Amino acid sequence: MTGTIDVVVPELADPPETVAPHLAAAQDLARAAAVDIADGDAGQVGDVVAVRPEDVPDAATVYFAAEKPGYRGWYWAVTVAGPDGDVTVSEVVLLPGPDSVVAPAWVPWTERLRAEDLGPGDLLPVEEDDERLVPAHAALDPDEEEGAEADAAGPGVREVGDELGMGRPRVMSREGRLDAAVRWSDGDFGPGTEMARAASAHCGTCGFYLPVAGSLRAAFGVCGNGNVPADGHVVHAEYGCGGHSELQVDSGSIVAVADLVYDDGVEMESETTAARS
Repeated sequence: MTGTIDVVVPELADPPETVAPHLAAAQDLARAAAVDIADGDAGQVGDVVAVRPEDVPDAATVYFAAEKPGYRGWYWAVTVAGPDGDVTVSEVVLLPGPDSVVAPAWVPWTERLRAEDLGPGDLLPVEEDDERLVPAHAALDPDEEEGAEADAAGPGVREVGDELGMGRPRVMSREGRLDAAVRWSDGDFGPGTEMARAASAHCGTCGFYLPVAGSLRAAFGVCGNGNVPADGHVVHAEYGCGGHSELQVDSGSIVAVADLVYDDGVEMESETTAARS
């Protein structure tokens, strides 16, 4: 059996509901069908656990304990249907019980993938409808920047356009930027980390702080201090560490110097006066 099973057997300990006699008597037919699905191994089909009517007329399901290796707590569910004298097998499935071990719910690979899973040479395609991206609002043609129009617009038109995202097929959407902002804020270099709480000053006032461009400029930047763990990482403006550029350390002597004592209350006699005495 493959895939995720969302259906489990009902509480078999509940009081049995009324089942048509001709359906309740079809247990041998149901068992034979279950054995056939179990590759003909009758040992995989245990005792009858319960018989429950279905929501449609002349239909009921017979539950057998599954003795199949690796399927502890599962049940063979065989649905039989038809009028008296013409009962046939409608369906045979192997269903997990309330206490059985089942595989976790399937998660798309795009949600299972972690950043550290991407290695050299690996490809990570982006879906066309990825909500983190939107088409760029404009595109700059390099040929159009030449000539009188470029002179009139002034230097740096291409650089400004590239910074705004013009010329790229897609740029990050508002949802994509918000998602990145939340992820960075909650990460190792966000304002809520232990390092940030213990810092005496924040990155926003540090000379090594390089603000990012665009709408996230007010809150995020890149650390350029090669002596700290955050070097080269996106940091929140309210993050901080012990490598702040304006941190001043007292470089004076660490040896305690005794206070200078002036003994003004004692009169000193000169050596000449002492000799004459």
